[in-house]
Amino acid sequence: MTTLGIDIGGSGMKAAPIDLETGTLLSDRKRIKTPQPATPSAVADTVRKLVKHFDWDGPVGSAFPARIAHGVAKTASNIEKEFIGLDVQQLFSEVTDQPFVVLNDADAAGVGEAEYGAGKGEKGIVLTLTFGTGIGSGLMVDGNLVPGTELGHLVLPSGKVAEPWAADRARKDEDLSWKDWAKRVQVYLEHVEFLLAPDVIIIGGGVSKPERWEKFADRLETKAELRRAELGNNAGIVGAALAAERLRNKAD
Repeated sequence: MTTLGIDIGGSGMKAAPIDLETGTLLSDRKRIKTPQPATPSAVADTVRKLVKHFDWDGPVGSAFPARIAHGVAKTASNIEKEFIGLDVQQLFSEVTDQPFVVLNDADAAGVGEAEYGAGKGEKGIVLTLTFGTGIGSGLMVDGNLVPGTELGHLVLPSGKVAEPWAADRARKDEDLSWKDWAKRVQVYLEHVEFLLAPDVIIIGGGVSKPERWEKFADRLETKAELRRAELGNNAGIVGAALAAERLRNKAD
């Protein structure tokens, strides 16, 4: 089984065909800079170029930087606000003449890690948290995605909103040491565990690179098993492709 995966980010849009038996890329990723401004028409045109580059005919899965409900964008992050309320799934399908599945980028990462990465084979509650500009969350329960979680926006017991306080951007903007940043992440993880009691927590995003992970991971203590994400920058592409194939199977 092969499906094309696309990951749309604020600075770049990446695509590759995915072998869904193994979760591996079947070719080098094609990357095109995200158009600025990232309007619906401009982004859709870039999606069309990516699909055309691979001469693709079939289902496509796309990770997208917004909360997505039934294909419709409910928020917009690093893209134009014109996307809010727009059926992104329908838009991409129309410009490419291919069946599309669009889901939140952190949801896609969660799907990918649960199937092929650090959560492979796990049942129960598996939570992937991506730390970067913000904090994304992908929640899986017994292998099924609970879409649309926005756990980066949790209000902590201190009254602080988690994302601007504990994301990797906060570490950089405030010039925090890894030790001091890890203290914030610890507070956040304790609150998440209180609310959800996950069995496994997977940490993704740029901080999951091995050379960064080793600077803070041993300072974190969780009841859940804590793991480093394994798919790296390919998590969104891989998870989106798998989501598209699963939806096609349901339709069949």
